[in-house]
Formats: sequence, C-alpha cells, structure tokens
Amino acid sequence: MEQFFPYGEQEIAYLKSRDKRLGEVIDKVGMVKRRVIPDLFAALVHSIVGQQISTKAHETIWRKMTGALGEVTPEKVLGLSPEELQAFGITFKKVDYIRSAARKIASGEFDIHALRTMSDAEVCAKLSELDGIGVWTAEMLMLHSLQRPDVLSFGDLAVQRGLRMLYHHRKITRPLFEKYRRRYSPYGSVACIYLWAVSAGAVEGLKDYAPKEKNDGRKRKNKGDSRP
Repeated sequence: MEQFFPYGEQEIAYLKSRDKRLGEVIDKVGMVKRRVIPDLFAALVHSIVGQQISTKAHETIWRKMTGALGEVTPEKVLGLSPEELQAFGITFKKVDYIRSAARKIASGEFDIHALRTMSDAEVCAKLSELDGIGVWTAEMLMLHSLQRPDVLSFGDLAVQRGLRMLYHHRKITRPLFEKYRRRYSPYGSVACIYLWAVSAGAVEGLKDYAPKEKNDGRKRKNKGDSRP
C-alpha cells in the first residue's frame, strides 16, 4: 500500500499565517499526496536513481526496477549484474553507487537504520560516507523516507524554480533561499511539496522569471546531485 508524507491542518495553518502567496497556492492546489518510501535502502536507491534526471524518467525507471525486483533490498541488488541493473535505464555510474551502498549495508559496514536517530545534519554527514551521495540525495531521503518535517533543499532545481515562479525572482541566491527557509520553518518539508507542485505547473498563470539563457552552441551540464 502506498504511503504519503504526513501533514495536516496544523502545518497548513502555520504556513498560511507566515506567507500569503504560499497560502494562496495551498488553497488552490489543496492537499498534495507526496509518496514516501519508509524502507531506507529502497528510498536510498530511489534517490540515487533520481539524480539529475526528470521526474518522468525517474518514475519510469523505478517502475521497471520494482516490477522486476519487488522489494528493493541489498541482497536483490547484489544478485543482479551491473549490466542487468543498467538495463532498467540506470547509468553505469549510478549502478556503481547503488552496488557500493548495497555491499556496505549488507556487510554491516554501514548501519543505515542508525539514521533514524540522527539529526538532519548528522544524516547528511553520515550519508556522505557513501559513494555518490551528496546533500541533495540525503535531503530527499530525509523527506521521502525519514519523513522529517523541515527539509527544504537549496540544491533542488525544482524548488528554486518554484520559488522564482511564486515570488517573481529572477535568481534564487543562497541568502534569499535562507530567508524563505526561515519563514517556512519548522514545516519546510510541506512548503517544499507545494513548491514542487508550483514548479510542475499546478497553478495556472505562474511563470518562471529566470533570464533566458543565450544559446552559444555549448550544452550546459548540471552539477551536483540535484534533479533538473
């Protein structure tokens, strides 16, 4: 049975009292069902798969993977060859990250369940010990698996787009982002969910105010592990 990020009237009332524009979005969009994956290893793999790809591509790969494996466990991952994992649509680099994490967790070298008792900062620091895990992946795990209440990711490009669209900014600098983080706290995760909805076009009439990039014949590469 699917599970969704838990929030209700308390979080909504607080955010609406803190931010009129976000409150208007909440009224227009209504309750958002954001799927969570309580199993930490499955959620970790899900987050790695989602690095730097679109939501649609992410979900397509995940459906293939869960359809073939059922439960995504370290043992099942290690039971497949790198080529079999790559056949789901996962890059070889991500396959290496996933298999490395699976080996460390299966052997007991990395205690993934200990994350549940750690602070947000400690979770980020601990997960960075694994290959291919940066701040964004750790934040997605905290929101989508640990269900932490106050996660707002600066490294998530959809969050930045949602902020630009909602508040008519051309660029989201770190100081500007921190202003919104403080405003939404302690319910940054719920604000994050609504900014994702805004970014995806849930509110008619909102547009992205980012300056148009000039096409100079070069392809821009995404940096870090955030989703475009």
